[in-house]
Amino acid sequence: MPRSQRADVTPRLITTTGNLDQLCRQLSAEEFVTVDTEFMRERTYWPELCVVQLAGDHDVAVIDAQAEGINLAPLGALLADTNVLKVFHAARQDIEIFVLRFGLVPTPLFDTQIAAMVAGFGDQVGYDALVGGLTGRPIDKAHRFSDWSARPLTPAQIAYAANDVTHLRDVYRHLRARLNHDNRLEWVAEEMAALSNPGLYRADPETAWERLKPRSGNRRFLGRLQALAAWREREAQRVNIPRQRVLRDEALTEIAATAPTDAAALVRVRGISRGFADGQMGESLMRVIAAVQDTPDSALPPAPPSRDTPRPSPALVALLKVLLQAKCEENHVAPRLIASSDEIDRLVLEEAPDIPALHGWRREVFGEDALALKQGRIALSAAGRQVKLVRAS
Repeated sequence: MPRSQRADVTPRLITTTGNLDQLCRQLSAEEFVTVDTEFMRERTYWPELCVVQLAGDHDVAVIDAQAEGINLAPLGALLADTNVLKVFHAARQDIEIFVLRFGLVPTPLFDTQIAAMVAGFGDQVGYDALVGGLTGRPIDKAHRFSDWSARPLTPAQIAYAANDVTHLRDVYRHLRARLNHDNRLEWVAEEMAALSNPGLYRADPETAWERLKPRSGNRRFLGRLQALAAWREREAQRVNIPRQRVLRDEALTEIAATAPTDAAALVRVRGISRGFADGQMGESLMRVIAAVQDTPDSALPPAPPSRDTPRPSPALVALLKVLLQAKCEENHVAPRLIASSDEIDRLVLEEAPDIPALHGWRREVFGEDALALKQGRIALSAAGRQVKLVRAS
C-alpha cells in the first residue's frame, strides 16, 4: 500500500517522561517528523503550551505538555536533531514556543505554507484548502477553538490533534514531490534559512513601538512612544498578561502625545482609570515620561522621511506590479514571496536596491526583468489573455 494511502496508526497519548523519551528515540530514526502544537494565549502574554503533536512513518502521538511531572527535554533533543527534518505548517508561532521553551529553532525545518507559495498555490491558500487540494480529504474543524488547557483531553480532541500531523505528513510528501519535479527545493531551502534565527521569535521591548506605525515627525513624541511601548511590553511580560490589558494602543499613543505630568492629568486619558493612575503602574509610567523629557535630542528616534523625499512614480510602480504578477503566473509562484509593495517602491527609486527580489531565485524569476523594464530594455504587451514581454530593439 502506498504510504499516503495506508491506514493511519492509532495515535498515542503521551503523559510521562519515560514514554516521551521512548517516542522521541523512535522518531529520531525517521527521515522527517511532522510537528504541530496547541496552545492558549488569550489570557497570557507568553503562549501556554498545552499539546504537541508528532507523526513519523510509524508513529503518531499527542503529547500532553501539561501532564503532571512530564519533562519535555526529550522533545527538545528531537527538535535539535539535525538528522531529522521537522515539518510544520505556518511555523512561526510553533517555533516561537520552542524557542521560549528550549532556546532553539527546530533544525532542519520545512514549512509547508511557504512551500505551497513556492509551488504555485498562491499567497492566501489556507491549510484546509491545501489538505483538500493535495489529499482529497476534508479537515475536521470541530475542535479548532477547544480549550486545550482543560484536562482531561477528550478522545475527540486527541483524534483532532493527531489528524493535523497525519494530514501534514501527506501534504509534505505531495509538495516535496512537486517541488523536486520543478527543481524548486533549493528555493524553499533559502526561505527556511531565513526562519532559522532565534532572534525572530523573541519579543524585543525596545522595538515594540514600531508596530504602532506612528506618522508624527515630532522626535520627542516618538521618544515617549518608544519608551512607553517598551515599558508596556516589559510589564506585560512580567505579569504575563496580554499587552492590551496593561494599556491599549490608543491610550498609549495619547499618553505619548500629551505627556501627562501627574495622576490627575493621566486619568483624563480615555481608558485610564483612577486606580491605574494612582497605583504603582501609573507611578512607573510617569517616571518613564519624565526620563524621556530629560533625554538629549541626539538620543531620540529619528523623524520619518520628509514629505519632500522623492516619491516613486505611481505609473512605474503599477507597471512593475503588472510585471511581477505576470512573471508569477508564468512561474506558478506567489507574488508575496517575490516582492512587497515597499520593495517595489525601492526598486523604482533606487538604481539597484538591496532587496530579496534582486537576489537568488527571485532575481531569476522577476528581478532581472524588473531592472530591464525600468531601464527600457523590455516592454509589456498583451497577447490574448496574458501579458507578454517585448524586447526593445
